[in-house]
Amino acid sequence: MTTYIIRRLLISIPLLLAMSLITFGFIRLPRGDVLARYRNDPRFDREVLRQIEHQYRFDRSFIVQYGYWLKNLFFEWPSEQDAAKAHTFGEKLKTHFPKRFRLDLGYSFDNERPVVDVISERLFNTLLLSLVSLILIWAVAVPLGTYSAVHQYSMGDKVLSLIAFVGMSFPSFFLALILLYLVSLTGWLPIGGLTSSNYPQMGVAGKIVDLSKHMLVPVLVIVLGSIAGMQRLMRGNMLEVLRMQYVTTARAKGLPESSVVYRHALRNALNPMITIFGYMFSGLLSGAALTEMITSYPGLGQLMLSAVMAQDIFLVMSSMMIGGVMLIAGNLVADVLLALADPRISYD
Repeated sequence: MTTYIIRRLLISIPLLLAMSLITFGFIRLPRGDVLARYRNDPRFDREVLRQIEHQYRFDRSFIVQYGYWLKNLFFEWPSEQDAAKAHTFGEKLKTHFPKRFRLDLGYSFDNERPVVDVISERLFNTLLLSLVSLILIWAVAVPLGTYSAVHQYSMGDKVLSLIAFVGMSFPSFFLALILLYLVSLTGWLPIGGLTSSNYPQMGVAGKIVDLSKHMLVPVLVIVLGSIAGMQRLMRGNMLEVLRMQYVTTARAKGLPESSVVYRHALRNALNPMITIFGYMFSGLLSGAALTEMITSYPGLGQLMLSAVMAQDIFLVMSSMMIGGVMLIAGNLVADVLLALADPRISYD
């Protein structure tokens, strides 16, 4: 298993490089660039603009710009002033090697702040929303799908199937608009934002209640649509496993039905769901983007849309790299969980 994990991590390096190169090329396809707002502003000093272009290689070719971004992503290199001060051969040699390791995501010209500061403000909000939604989806969809499969064609199965079909037919944005309209009529829940203005003065219980009220609408939008599809998928997997010979053999041996279902069948029925979990984990940052924008939730969704529209290249590249890392990590976690859940799977 350790060798497999190391091999997957090594393979992920060229994958991330290819993803970053393609994203860097796509963000430069439209006309204009991130400095267009400064060029059109007569109050902005032209000399400062030329210094910025030279510093980030915006006045050079696409490959040079990409190489400069990649070169400075993980290392701090000696500056031109350091190179000018070098006189001996040893000092000049040091100017060709990085000074220290660091993570520099660049500067967001649209927000006029470092990218790390911009992302860190909203990263927790998006992760909180996505993790809460993911836990609720699995906690509800797996038991409902199992119940529908075990009680196939019963009244409960038919009701749950009807609800699932209705849930899958509703687009998430339409469901969000309906919930927002109902909330505005009743006034029971706040619309938009993550916390109230007096949140810092609240106690621990008050903060939890206030946070839950603000998150209820976006969480419901994500959960209701996803539960429908996951429930039907779990039902199909469970029905397929219940028809297998080893389940029939277990019943013929006189094992209790609960033991047959939950000890033997459920474990194998979860295998395809674990694979899906890997993709759902990778979508923690991007899966809720549309919901965040519609419900005015302060996450990364609106921020990333503004970054793409403004061609804020370093902010876009940083979000892509985070998403790529989570995609690779999600698939790796899914493979490890499959090996733990199913003894037939081995990566040795």
